[in-house]
Amino acid sequence: MQTSAVPDLAHTRPRPVHWLATATAMAAVVAAAGLLQPEAATASQAAPGAGPARVSAAPDASSATYPLECRGRGVKPVVVKKGSGDLDGDGRPETVAVVRCASGIGTPSSGVYVLTGPARVVATLVDPADGLSVSDFAVREGTVAATLLGYSSPDVPRCCPDKQEKVKWQWKGGKFARSVQSDARSM
Repeated sequence: MQTSAVPDLAHTRPRPVHWLATATAMAAVVAAAGLLQPEAATASQAAPGAGPARVSAAPDASSATYPLECRGRGVKPVVVKKGSGDLDGDGRPETVAVVRCASGIGTPSSGVYVLTGPARVVATLVDPADGLSVSDFAVREGTVAATLLGYSSPDVPRCCPDKQEKVKWQWKGGKFARSVQSDARSM
């Protein structure tokens, strides 16, 4: 039998210190891989020849200041509904908020406002002075849709709107264009 000219190798008999060194090295590799991640993917496509699309967070509706005066001491506007989406095609989301004054009774008038970052009102779609309330509100595919509820006369109790109009707004020609859906009717 011939003996080897190479001494006995230490790694042929693993000890706990070897396993610990291996685990430490693997943890370092995993941590480095976690730090070196590619940019987040987006669902939008940039125009040919344009750089990568920049996506920002939608404005926070609760932090905006609305052009709505509420009567009563300490009564402030309340955001009752909101939705976000890129309404003007600039690659940045806008927020649309339905806002009204807090009320214990009746159906208070609502305002519908478009916000852009950072939480700044840039358009009023429904003015609270019009005396309308909003239901069935949605923001989808660049369109704001809502059902507006109103009153046919001052004699109608403020709890029970008797007029209904389904409307939508889309960004056209540098402004929000309002259109009425065909099934608008009185209640």
